[in-house]
Amino acid sequence: MKKFYKYASFLLFPLLAFQHPAVNAQGKQAKVVCVAFYNLENLFDTIDDPKIDDAEFTPNGSGKWDSEKYYTKLSHMAEVISQIGDEYTKNGPVFIGVSEVENRRVVEDLVNTAPLKSMGYDFIHFDSPDARGIDVALLYQPKLFKVTSTKTHPLKMADTSFRTRDILQVDGLLDGELVHVLVNHWPSRSSGEIETAPKRDAAADNCLNAVKAIYKDEPNARIIIMGDLNDDPVDESLMKHLKIKTKPENLLPGDLFDPMWQLFHDGVGSLAYRDSWNLFDQIIVSSALMDKKSDGYRYLKARVFNKKFLLQKDGAYEGYPFRTYGSGVYLGGYSDHFPVYIFLVKEIR
Repeated sequence: MKKFYKYASFLLFPLLAFQHPAVNAQGKQAKVVCVAFYNLENLFDTIDDPKIDDAEFTPNGSGKWDSEKYYTKLSHMAEVISQIGDEYTKNGPVFIGVSEVENRRVVEDLVNTAPLKSMGYDFIHFDSPDARGIDVALLYQPKLFKVTSTKTHPLKMADTSFRTRDILQVDGLLDGELVHVLVNHWPSRSSGEIETAPKRDAAADNCLNAVKAIYKDEPNARIIIMGDLNDDPVDESLMKHLKIKTKPENLLPGDLFDPMWQLFHDGVGSLAYRDSWNLFDQIIVSSALMDKKSDGYRYLKARVFNKKFLLQKDGAYEGYPFRTYGSGVYLGGYSDHFPVYIFLVKEIR
């Protein structure tokens, strides 16, 4: 198995909160916010929807998915989300993309759990044409992030029978700065990595087209791409189709920087399969968020949220993400993915 490293701490800032600027070692005040993504692993309600393939997640289905399990799942997801980024801000992510949510109802139930309701989360969700009925959504704190527009980018394939998740685009003002967020969940590897690679390449092309459309109107746009890409940072969909850059010093205006590449290179993963770690869950930023001379927010650090309570404690999968089901057996865990997150920092001048 690829060695799994705990994330390393960094010393640039003490504990910070968005509402309470702090002073760094150079005597300057700064604000820090957290941005995150989390694959929730089959957040389904218990109601059979005849339009999608959700029979497994019903009381009579193979998973015996009932209200008790559903509300345990909601509680677990909220527990995780409320803690992401808590080493530098105690307010939760300013916004967090999520995937594998069945419908608007489950997202609404999620933001109404006690931890997230107290943080004031709202959300953006659209139904996707995915055959299983799973979608993406964006949870956000309106007091910190003011949504200005939303849209979706469907993936159009020559094989019109293939249905997958749309890209969700949410534009908004983060402390007065326009930020464009693209939430992705690219096609899976369930039919084989090589066999399904063209679908992820097409998804990457679709994402890049969305980026180009933003740049057309705003050449120096602040763009954050996040999602479960079902590929690692080193795969062709990222390197050749989305055209990511992996070294900050090599960035040109309009480039996309993937900080997850270095994490993966260092042995960090967000999910495990057959004794190997993958880093499918990624957050990618545009070059404007890498400009150290900018007066606005800029990228600071990327991490995988892998606290001990999210780990399988024993058995053959000890050390793997502690998931809801394993080999068809209800485990009562969290998700088969760890969340990923980044910090953005802004000096107060």
